Amino acid sequence: MEAKGFIIKRYSLSFKQKVVNEIEEGKLRISEAQKLYDIRGAETIPCWIKKLGKNHLLNKVVRIELKDEVSKLKQIEKEKRELEAALAQAHLKIMSLEKMLEIAGREYGEDFKKRYDTKVSRK
Repeated sequence: MEAKGFIIKRYSLSFKQKVVNEIEEGKLRISEAQKLYDIRGAETIPCWIKKLGKNHLLNKVVRIELKDEVSKLKQIEKEKRELEAALAQAHLKIMSLEKMLEIAGREYGEDFKKRYDTKVSRK
C-alpha cells in the first residue's frame, strides 16, 4: 500500500496576473478561470484579484438607510452612552456610601451595614 501525498501548486506572479487580467477584461468569470486553469481553492482567485487587480470586481455590501434611520441609531447610541455613564455614577455612589458606613462603623464601634440590612420588627 502506498500513501498518496498532497500536491501543492505554486503559481507564478505572471500567471496570476494573466488570470486576473482575463477576468478584469471580461474574457472569463472567476468560476470559468478556475475550471480552465484547474485552480481548486475557492478563495484563490478572489485573493489574487485583491492583491493584483481591481477590487471593483469583488462583491461588496452596500447598506442603504433612510435619514431617520441614521438619526434614530445615533439617538439610541447617545442614550446608551448616557445610561452607561449614569450606571457608572450610581456604582461609584454605592461604593462610596459603603466605604463611609465601614469607616463610621470603625469609628463608633458599630456595624452600621449589618444594622441597616436587618428588618425592623413590627412589635
